[in-house]
Order: sequence, then structure tokens, then C-alpha cells
Amino acid sequence: MPQAPMTPAEYWDKYKPYKGEGSQPAPLADRFDWTQYPGHGPGAEVLGHPLRALELGPAEGKEAAHLARQGVEVIGVDFSSVQVERARTWWKGTPGLSFVQSEACAYLTSVSTTYDAIYSVWGAVWFTDPEELFPCVLKRLTPGGVFAFSQAEPVAGSYGPQQMRGKWLEGRERELTVLRWQYTPETWADILKRHGFTDIDARVLQAPEPGNLGTLLVRAHAPTTSSAAVPEPRHVTVSGGAPAAAISPLSGSATTACVLQGSRWSR
Repeated sequence: MPQAPMTPAEYWDKYKPYKGEGSQPAPLADRFDWTQYPGHGPGAEVLGHPLRALELGPAEGKEAAHLARQGVEVIGVDFSSVQVERARTWWKGTPGLSFVQSEACAYLTSVSTTYDAIYSVWGAVWFTDPEELFPCVLKRLTPGGVFAFSQAEPVAGSYGPQQMRGKWLEGRERELTVLRWQYTPETWADILKRHGFTDIDARVLQAPEPGNLGTLLVRAHAPTTSSAAVPEPRHVTVSGGAPAAAISPLSGSATTACVLQGSRWSR
């Protein structure tokens, strides 16, 4: 039986191991997916038109590879050495794409590079305290740069840092605890505003099939100048929203949305 992980990094080394025969094939990188449902919802347009991007917690690196193929210079930073080596193997030779093994905050505070977009797709943003992470992200964004992340729709009543369950974790709380942070869209927007982000859109995208888990998708921007004013919250609740793929710049299309300024992404 494989040895149980003793640290969060070891946990991610063992997360969802490949159970097929032979070498694990690389996934398709023909689309940028924010949700857990391939082809559902908005894509890379959420990030605008970055020249340089940073992904926090890329795991298999599919989204990073997709952006690099569009001419974006991309660095993927992952806590797991196993995930990093796999991504390097799969996407070796992709121009402008590299992967680094590091904890997200440690990397952001160790470099001087700035990025037009910093993003996370069900990645490190979900598993890092936003009070520590968000200031680090803001310092590494260019003026007006985009910060975007997605994760599972929050479970009602289970907000803040929540202990993960599952293999390697049940009954081992004293040995290993892996936390993930979840909040309502309104709370995410308030946290981002407090840390200096502006033009914030936080929403839950519906699943393609009713009754399935939705996806929290958040986008915010760094101020264009150091003195840029941060707008007051404008909370929007939309009932009976359209499917995620129908998002448009001016129409409500999610079950719950919190918008701090009018700009939204379009499909």
C-alpha cells in the first residue's frame, strides 16, 4: 500500500493518480475551461489579452498550454513536484511555457516580474488563505491586470476555511490537514475590494444539467493607478439564470452575481 502523505505537498503529489495502463496521455489543450464541465461556460476571454500570465496551481497544465499556444508567455506554479514534472513532460517544447515547483505565496514574494493576468482554475487560490495570497497577487499584477479564479460552488453554511475530506485525510486530522477556502460571491467581492482590487465580478455559474454542482468564477483587476478609487459594492441576484455559456457583457446570467463595477466578460 502506498505510504500516506505527511505534508500538503505530498498530498498533492498523490492526488488523483493515473490508474490506466502505460504512460498517462496528455489532455487536449484546445480550449480554456473554468468549470469542471468541458466546453461549458466562458473561456480564455475572461483574462482579456495578456502578454504574460501566471497560473497558480496548474496541475496538468492544460489551460497554461492553451494560452501559450495563443502566443501568451505563461508560467505555471504548483506546490507538487510530481504535478510539475508531469506538466513539463506533457508540454515540453511549447514556446513560452514553463512550470515551477513552489508554494503560491512564496513564489509571488520571491520574484519581481509582473503579469498582465494571474489566474487559478480549481487551483491554489482555493487552497490558500486569501488574506495572505491576495496582497501578493496584487503586487505582481501590471496596472489594470486581471486576477481570475474558479472553484466549486460554495456549500451553503460552510464558509471560510474548510477541511478537505477523502482518501489520506479521514481520521488523520492531527497528522495532515488540507484546507480550502469558500465564500459566497458577495464575500469574495468584499475581500478583493478590501485588498485593493477593483472592477470585480463574482458569480456562480450553473452546471449544464440541473441539480449538478455549479462553479464559482471570480474576476477582478488591479487599479490602473495607485490612487484609483475602488467603487462601492453593487450586489446583483438573478433568478432563473441562463446557462453559463450564455454570459454576455450586459445581461445577468448566473444564479448569483456580485458586481463592483459594470465591466463583465463576454463569450
